[in-house]
Parts: sequence; C-alpha cells; structure tokens
Amino acid sequence: MNKEAFSLRLKHACDQVIAAEDMLTEIDSKFGDADHGLTMAKIAGAIAQAVEEAEGGIQSMLDDAAMAVMVLNGGSAVPLWNTWLDGLQEAAPERDEVSTQQLQAMFAHALEALSDISGAKVGDKTMMDALIPASQAIAAYSGDEAGLFAAAAQAAQEGAEASKKFVSKFGRAKSYGEKTIGTPDAGAVSMACFFQGLAEG
Repeated sequence: MNKEAFSLRLKHACDQVIAAEDMLTEIDSKFGDADHGLTMAKIAGAIAQAVEEAEGGIQSMLDDAAMAVMVLNGGSAVPLWNTWLDGLQEAAPERDEVSTQQLQAMFAHALEALSDISGAKVGDKTMMDALIPASQAIAAYSGDEAGLFAAAAQAAQEGAEASKKFVSKFGRAKSYGEKTIGTPDAGAVSMACFFQGLAEG
C-alpha cells in the first residue's frame, strides 16, 4: 500500500469519527463528562489535517499526526491517542510504501505502547475493548492490506458491542459500577468507528 492510499484511509477513518460525534456524546453523557464526542472530533480533525499536509513518507506522516494530537486540549483521550499514533509511527517505514507485514508490526507496536501507559484489558470497558481485538485480528491476518483493515474493523466493532456487558473500571464511569452494564464504552465505539473508516477508505 502506498502513502496516498494509506492517507486516504486515515482521512476516511477521521471522517467516520467526526460523523459519530453526536452519538459519542450521547453515550458519554450517561456516565462520563459528555465531552468524548467533542474531544474525538478534535482529535480526528487534527489527524486529518496533519495527514493532508504531510510531505514526508509514511513514518513522517504519522509522526505529524501524533504531534498534532499531542498539542490539543481535551480529555483523557488526547494522551491515549497521541501515544497510540506515536507507537504507529515508531514502527512505520520512512518511505512511501508499506507492506502487510509492516502494517502488522506498526499496529502491534502501537498497542504495546498504549498498553504500557493504559493498563486496561478487554473487559475493563475502555477503548482497549475495541483496540485489542482489532490489533489481534491484524496480527493474525494473512492476505492483502484491504482485507487486513476489514478484519480489524469487524473485530473492533464486535469488541465495542461486547463492552456493553462489562462494568466500567476506569475513569468517572467507574463510580457507577453495575449501572454501566448495557451501555457501550464511548472510547471503544470511537475506536471502532476509526477502524471502520480505515476499512472503507
């Protein structure tokens, strides 16, 4: 996959997140600060602009995106997404082409970087409920790049849906205990939207 094709997928992923702003706000309003939709729209907008303006190779493009997110004011999603994007760029090729194997290495490294600071696992009702299954699907995939993102998107969507069954263990929602059962995690849903956009892009 060349840089242009990858950048188009990233921009489409950002569009999906921005389009979901109201839905994410609605989910977050139940047990959070009702700011996840706005924060994710800002993050997605910053990523899309950085990708659009990036002049270097794939690693440089992702580094620009991570830096654009790092300077934002927002909730806990900002440092988490910055860390994840930074992890992607650290394992990305400097040139304008990326192979399936390189994409697998990138997403594996990004998950490892985020896991180091997050500590959250599947079942904790966080963005990791979507990201971990998506990353595992990428790692297990054999085929072309387009199918890789489709597999990741399906896993992320299933993970976000499954988060409805869990009790929140992080953030403000933690104080609501079992009342959070039945509502998906907003962070997992926004991550699933991002992967859906990568797949459709």
